[in-house]
Amino acid sequence: MKGIFERLKGVFKRQGPYRRGYQGAKINRFTADWLTPSLVADHILRWSLPILRNRSRDLERNNDYVRNFLRKLEINVIGPKGVILQAKAKKALTEELDLKNNQIIEQEWERWSKHYATVDGIPLRDACKMVLRSVARDGEVIVRCLRGFDNPYGFALQIIEADHLDERLNQDLPNGNKITLGVEKDIYGRAVAYWLWEKHPGETLQGNRHIRVPADEIIHLFIKERPSQSRGVPWVATAMLKLRMLGAYEEAEVIAARVSAGKMGFFIQVPEAAQYTGKTEGEELISEVEPGILEILPPGVDFKPFDPGRPSADFDKFVKAMLRGISAGLGCNYNTLCNDLESVNYSSLRAGALEEREVWMDLQEWFIDNFLEKVYEAWFEMAYLAGRINVPYGDIERYKVHIWQARRWDWVDPLKDIQAKILELKNALTTRTRILAEKGIDFEDILEELVKEKELMSKYGLKIEDVDEKMSLVLMQKIVEEGEENGNKA
Repeated sequence: MKGIFERLKGVFKRQGPYRRGYQGAKINRFTADWLTPSLVADHILRWSLPILRNRSRDLERNNDYVRNFLRKLEINVIGPKGVILQAKAKKALTEELDLKNNQIIEQEWERWSKHYATVDGIPLRDACKMVLRSVARDGEVIVRCLRGFDNPYGFALQIIEADHLDERLNQDLPNGNKITLGVEKDIYGRAVAYWLWEKHPGETLQGNRHIRVPADEIIHLFIKERPSQSRGVPWVATAMLKLRMLGAYEEAEVIAARVSAGKMGFFIQVPEAAQYTGKTEGEELISEVEPGILEILPPGVDFKPFDPGRPSADFDKFVKAMLRGISAGLGCNYNTLCNDLESVNYSSLRAGALEEREVWMDLQEWFIDNFLEKVYEAWFEMAYLAGRINVPYGDIERYKVHIWQARRWDWVDPLKDIQAKILELKNALTTRTRILAEKGIDFEDILEELVKEKELMSKYGLKIEDVDEKMSLVLMQKIVEEGEENGNKA
């Protein structure tokens, strides 16, 4: 028995303490270059952030995949119509929706959004795209809420690039606050002010000075990954090197393919032959060729073709493997990022689309909570003070009640998905409100339109059944005409 324990003791001694712990914590020749200093997030960002931000901007300017990712981000998160406000205030006594005041609030918000949203006149929909794009590309963006601005609502937004927030400004203040990467925080780590460069540091450094802006005027939008983090990181950070290398590799392959298509070659001296001493009268070396032309080389000269044989047969597979890793780093589906639907069947397309839409919807909720909600809160107060919204002062909070309707997508297979929704509705597993919300439609708007349609049909002495039948006949006639037209073209 004693001998067994001695042998086991020797085994554990040879394996060391990490053998019984986490394998990822082993230190050996394979992990010797894996340096992991225990630093706070802000200390790492202090030196890395400017380089990451500028490299990310370079990729936006010159890399097709990054440009496509940012474009897909705008289209899927913000959408063609933007994120729509729907006021949902109720009457105090009846608990019914106050349709009149809700409509006024929505109209005033739409008017401000289209004409007065920003200091430079950019509509809110486009401003939202710019803000989201800046966060993804630069890691963060600063939006200043200017109350008392010169417009009918006394309120506008100023979009400021992250460069204005000086990451080199780090110091302790006499009042106990601390400035970290340009953000002034109290003892609890809450932002109380932002120290911004008056001018963009890329424009000038001479005569530039810091401006202290209170935190209640600033929306500092970024995704916080660590509790102590004060600034945002570009979303392409983990895929940055692969994107750069892949872009250079594709460029080299294109150049090599062009050279290969040109069929270059070299004139070489033939061994043990009369040396070629240069052109004689009436003799010319061939430097260009034409199809079907046969030429005779001068004595002592031979031709050696140069054919790189590019692109490689494995070029497509290699690029796809690289892009799958890059798409994972960007949090975007490979097929969406690369517009590649080759060898995709219905099941895989549906599964991939549904999973990706969850990512887009998660970003939509993040954007609404951290940006639009703060903008609407400030806008409502200023619009009320400007007399654009006339409700009792004691009911302001009640009239702020609202929801946001973000962009939604069509079903992958409309017929099957609609049948599934009808089955869920019949079994009380969902509601019409939720079904329509998935498509970005408000159920109340549908009911209002149905009432208006019914009134309009009654005005002309029609019933809804008659209209549906006539519309079906018109649709069938159009289908027949299109079929005949396509048949004639064929």
